[in-house]
Amino acid sequence: MQFHHHGYVSGEPRVLEAAGTGIDRPADLPDETDVLIVGSGPAGMLLAAQLSQFPDVSTRLIERREGRLVLGQADGIQPRSVETFQAFGFAERIVAEAYNIAYMNFWGPDPENPGNIVRKTRTEDYGFKISEFPHLIVNQARVLDYFAEAAAHGPGRIAPDYGVEFLGLTVRDEGPYPVEVRVRHTAGDRSGEERTIRAKYVAGCDGARSGVRQAIGRTHSGAHALHAWGVMDVLVNTDFPDWRIKCAINAEAGNILHIPREGGYLSRMYIDLGAVAEDDDHRVRQTPIDEIIRRANEILHPYTIDVKQVAWHSVYEVGHRVTDKFDDVADDSGRMPRVFLAGDACHTHSAKAGQGMNVSMQDGFNLGWKLGHVLSGIAPETLLDTYSAERQPVAQQLIDFDREWSTLMARKPDEISDPQDLATYYLATAEFPSGFMTQYGPSTIVADAAHQALAEGFPIGKRFKSAEVVRVCDGNAVHLGHHAKADGRWRIYAFADAPTAGEDSALASWAEWMSSDEGPLRRHTPVGADADAVIDVKVIYQQPFEDVDINRVPGLFLPRTGPLGLTDWEKVYAAAPSAWTSDDVFAERGLSREGVVVVVRPDQYVAAVLPLSATAELAEFLGRSLLDQRSVPAATA
Repeated sequence: MQFHHHGYVSGEPRVLEAAGTGIDRPADLPDETDVLIVGSGPAGMLLAAQLSQFPDVSTRLIERREGRLVLGQADGIQPRSVETFQAFGFAERIVAEAYNIAYMNFWGPDPENPGNIVRKTRTEDYGFKISEFPHLIVNQARVLDYFAEAAAHGPGRIAPDYGVEFLGLTVRDEGPYPVEVRVRHTAGDRSGEERTIRAKYVAGCDGARSGVRQAIGRTHSGAHALHAWGVMDVLVNTDFPDWRIKCAINAEAGNILHIPREGGYLSRMYIDLGAVAEDDDHRVRQTPIDEIIRRANEILHPYTIDVKQVAWHSVYEVGHRVTDKFDDVADDSGRMPRVFLAGDACHTHSAKAGQGMNVSMQDGFNLGWKLGHVLSGIAPETLLDTYSAERQPVAQQLIDFDREWSTLMARKPDEISDPQDLATYYLATAEFPSGFMTQYGPSTIVADAAHQALAEGFPIGKRFKSAEVVRVCDGNAVHLGHHAKADGRWRIYAFADAPTAGEDSALASWAEWMSSDEGPLRRHTPVGADADAVIDVKVIYQQPFEDVDINRVPGLFLPRTGPLGLTDWEKVYAAAPSAWTSDDVFAERGLSREGVVVVVRPDQYVAAVLPLSATAELAEFLGRSLLDQRSVPAATA
């Protein structure tokens, strides 16, 4: 963590100094705002936390509830989400209170007594194999608490406006605030009052029954699978030996997905209630909790659970739906989007794959920096077109994966030819549920793969997979990607060619160009802002850190920032064998020893891979993604 760069800090360093709209932020919901977020679920709260890093953008979040969520339904946290938490500054704290999934065990009928279940397979969880981040279970309410803290502690000081219900909206063709949103206060002295809020942009993060989606005429397409599951969070006494291990249980009497929860005692159970008749008309949802518990005990035989308390329970029918587009623009209209959909408002599915909250948060991460850049004058408005184009295919992939996983989970024993196939599928598809399979295609903010061979371990369009390096200023081994925070900045990682600091090299020439009047930093950094305010540039040398003379490193990598003009020492790194392998980062990630530039977006996805010599290509790429700031007066830059 870096602080003191704006002067000595004696208090909590995670609380950033208020700026812009965060200074004297109105307590009451104003009549006009740049961004109005509807709904305080995972997508909405992450979006608020991200936009709090853009204090020149006024952002309000309305929520129908009167206060914070007390008990959330989602609980599975995939490694990509923990990586995102790290960028927002709370990964270590939430990991400490979460349940860490170490194994997933698979149970099936005892061949000698099919009415009983026996353990078939003990499988190490995929989280250990593909990332430095774990696979967790923690209440959704706690995730929202942490994002609320990040939003409140950011320069924008964003806090939800609770007790305000969305009624509808109209998008006008002109005016500075073209989206008119009708709301009703549902709590406090103004309860029952209806009013209109005007916004430049609206983000509908208001769940599966989204009023925003209905208001813009988007269609939520899909169907129920005619199969029902009961779900309950319970405190029990039991003789089932794997009660504190995640389990998939397949029995003659049905199926259970059992997931231990945080705190050491609580567990969640998904209990198979069987096929649902086409004319059921959702009557299965009235299944009483006593029947769900009875079914659970029947499936667990010869083991039993003695339920002491039910913290929460529900019945749901498996459904898979995705919205036809994630914004309000007709394909042939030619106008820019004004209303966006995120989270369950645009994709719904079963809960058993542990994906909903995770994918929803990535919706918010994708949209947040784009709105921040456009409204801050950093990027062109066309950037907003990429949100639906990037996130809708991800949602469809999620639906396809969940449909297959749900089908596998619901099989009867006589439909299973290979007792190991569920465990095999769980591990073989690990990259997708972990959140690391997403790959955005070429666009204005994702380059083509012409130079991919220079950095095979950083696939273009995929998230930047961190690796261990050594920080030159102090000799500490650190993860390169962990230094990047969710502050809305682009990152450029310059992996040096063979010469070390101070010697003639392709890197030295590249650094000189980057810092020149015609280079991207001068072109895209607002007048009067720190040199790294928009683009954060770091260097990684091939030599051990002891052999890198930091006084001979180009000034590009040692910028002086903040009101005191202090040198930032933490942008210079050296290669070193990682704790995972004996290879350094160049070998581990397949990086060219001739040097390579890796450009990473604010949401941690690799945008481009280029040779050090390709300065014109880099300038052209960044010119598509960012506006030229050189002609913008300092007062408005």
